[in-house]
Amino acid sequence: MSPHAGTAGLTPHTLAFVESPVQLLNVLEWAHLRAPRAEEAPGGGLTLVVLSPTDPMTRGQLRRMADLARDEGHTVRWEEARGGPQAPFQTIGGLTRLLRKADRIVMGDPFSRYVQLLLTITKARDLVVVDDGTATMEFVAQLASGERLVRWHRKGGRPGPRDLIFAPVSSVARRRLTPSTRRKVEVFSSMPIETTPEGVTITANAFAWTRATFGPPRITKGADLVGTSLVETGVVDKDRYLEAVATLAKTHGATRYFAHRRESTEKLHRLAVDTGLEIVRPDLPLELIARRGPIGRTILSFPSTVVHTLPLALVGTDVRVAVCDIDPAWLTENASPRAQGFLSGVTGTARDVHRLTAVTAA
Repeated sequence: MSPHAGTAGLTPHTLAFVESPVQLLNVLEWAHLRAPRAEEAPGGGLTLVVLSPTDPMTRGQLRRMADLARDEGHTVRWEEARGGPQAPFQTIGGLTRLLRKADRIVMGDPFSRYVQLLLTITKARDLVVVDDGTATMEFVAQLASGERLVRWHRKGGRPGPRDLIFAPVSSVARRRLTPSTRRKVEVFSSMPIETTPEGVTITANAFAWTRATFGPPRITKGADLVGTSLVETGVVDKDRYLEAVATLAKTHGATRYFAHRRESTEKLHRLAVDTGLEIVRPDLPLELIARRGPIGRTILSFPSTVVHTLPLALVGTDVRVAVCDIDPAWLTENASPRAQGFLSGVTGTARDVHRLTAVTAA
C-alpha cells in the first residue's frame, strides 16, 4: 500500500456522505486528487460519514473501505442509519451540527432520500457529487434538463405514495444541487458526461489513488465474469440472465463469477450449479480486487459501471474488458421504458472495451 496522501488540501469542514463501497472509493479518489503529495500532513479536515445499509455484504465491504479511509488519515463516522424506526431521526439529529458547520458537502448518491434530506439542512456553499456508477450519468442529464431526480430504472413509472410525500424534500435538494452565485457544484466522475449543466464543474476521475495503492496485478490466462444486479432491480428476466451467463462462460472459458453485492443468494446458487462457475463475493469494490489480482486476462461484463472504471484502474496491464449487450428480449414487462436505451448508452460510451453482441441462449 502506498503512503497515504492526507487531506491537507481540503478545507477544515469537509463532510462526505456515502452509502456504498463504490461511493467511498470515489471519495478517496477525490480526496487524493485534492491533496496528492505524500509529504503533506494527513487528516486535515475530511469527515467521512457512512450511512450504513442493512445488507451484510455491503456492510462488510464498507467496513473494509472505512479501514482504508482511516489509513489515508481521514476521520470516519459510522452511522447505523437504518437500524430501526428511530434510526433516521437519531442519525439526522446527531449530524445536524456537523451539517451546519460544513463548508463543503461531498455525496455519493444525490438520488438517495437520506442524502436529499441532509441537503435541506446544510448551508454549505460547495457541493461535490462523486460517482455512484451509471446513476451519475442519469443525475447529470436530469440536472441539465431540469427534470426531477428519479433513478433510471424507475423512470417512466407512476410515483408511489412515498414519492409524493417526499416530493417537497426532493425539490429542495434539487435546487441545492443547482449552481448559483452562492453555491458551487462539482461532479467528480469517470463516466462519460455528454451534457454539462450550466455552472457545474466536471472533474475526471482517473483512479489515480487505486493505481498508486494497489498492483500491478498478476494476470491469469483465463476469463472472469462480472455479475450485475439487473435481475434484482427488476430490469432483466432471471431465467434469461442465467442462460446468458452460462453461454458467455462456455464461449469464453470463464471460470470465476464476481458477484454484485446486491445479487440474491438463490440466484448465485443456481448459477454455480448450472454453470460450474466459482462464485466469488468480493470484500472490496471490483476495481480494487482487479488491481490487486490475480485477475483474468479477459473480464466479461454486462452494461454496468465497471465497463467504464476497470479500463482506468487497469491502465498499463494486458487485461481486456469485454461488454455484452443486453438483448431487448431479456427485459421484464415491468422494466422502465427507458431501460434499453440507457443500457445501450452505457455500453456505447465505454472507452477501451471490446463490445460483444448479445449472446443467444443455448
